[in-house]
Amino acid sequence: MKRISARCRRLHLPAGFAVIAMAFGMALAAAAPAAAAAAPQAKPTIVLVHGAFAGSSSWNPVVSQLAGEGYPVIAVANPLRGVKTDAAYVADVLKSIQGPVVLVGHSYGGLVISAAATGNDNVKALVYVAGFAPEPGESGATLSAKFPGSTLSETLAPPVALTGGGNDIYIQQDKYWKQFAADVPEAQAKDMAATQRPVTQAGLTEAFQGEPAWKSIPSYFIYGSLDKNIPAQVHAFMAQRAGAKQTVAVDGASHVVMISHPQEVAKMINDAASQ
Repeated sequence: MKRISARCRRLHLPAGFAVIAMAFGMALAAAAPAAAAAAPQAKPTIVLVHGAFAGSSSWNPVVSQLAGEGYPVIAVANPLRGVKTDAAYVADVLKSIQGPVVLVGHSYGGLVISAAATGNDNVKALVYVAGFAPEPGESGATLSAKFPGSTLSETLAPPVALTGGGNDIYIQQDKYWKQFAADVPEAQAKDMAATQRPVTQAGLTEAFQGEPAWKSIPSYFIYGSLDKNIPAQVHAFMAQRAGAKQTVAVDGASHVVMISHPQEVAKMINDAASQ
């Protein structure tokens, strides 16, 4: 009986306490809308598309930077089978993402994002990291040869014939470091050479079709001044043609600027996401 009486006494609150509780509840209710209004908007998802002779792990240093700043990040496994088919795959990935997206492409991946983002209103910015930004009819091969300086063709290994037709293309492993990644440690470059992803020969020569996304979506460009795959002059030309919001040439950087200078690349992506 004593326990029941104690419970009853707790239920009969003094009038003054009831008034205080009611006032506190009203204050919380009034503060809730203000708190909701002050809540920061969710950051856009950063989608990273690698290029030829690399893989999704080539974005690891940039992923670490972006994740540390609170961005959701997806590094897509680009099939490297051809611009049209690869763009369709990346477009499907984009459709699965809710909310705004910043789409980033390296090298051949620039061709892919230029097609994949077309017609997708969620893509708010394009970032070309040593990437191709084509006009209709242009290919990776024609763009890289637009100005002198590319030495890629001299370092390619004999094509690997595919059973279904066509060829896969690799860079010779003993030439990979100086050609592709001269500003990363040699041991790291050797690992990259052994694990490189091939691109089809047709993919490098496939003419871009349709309206490129950079004509309707704000674009940003960053590249290395010592890029031996795509000459710096080509990057500068594409950036100017696209009316880039921001263009950065990293002094002394190679084609894999996202590996050797991840902070600079992450900063540009952050700038694009903040607009």
